[in-house]
Amino acid sequence: MIVPFGHVLILAGLLFLMGIFCVVARRSLIMILLGVEIMLNAVAILLVGSSLLWQHLEGQAIVLFVFAIAGAEVSIGLALIVWAYRRTGSMDPNDYNFLR
Repeated sequence: MIVPFGHVLILAGLLFLMGIFCVVARRSLIMILLGVEIMLNAVAILLVGSSLLWQHLEGQAIVLFVFAIAGAEVSIGLALIVWAYRRTGSMDPNDYNFLR
């Protein structure tokens, strides 16, 4: 492995923290969805790095499924956001109490 595993851990941890910050601190639904995607990419980087470290390809195969699920999540999430925006005219998550 060319890059040390510690650097992969640091990169994945920083990306995951950035995603958490984006989910917690933002007031827009699109930015919250983007934060979730950043967290999924951090997990994918960690899975690829660990699979390269231990010479097992299962981690890379799981990453392909993670990307497929992330694509489905984005399409459904954006469809829900567009529907909610058309219904309320706002992107503020506090205005969406009708989803309960």
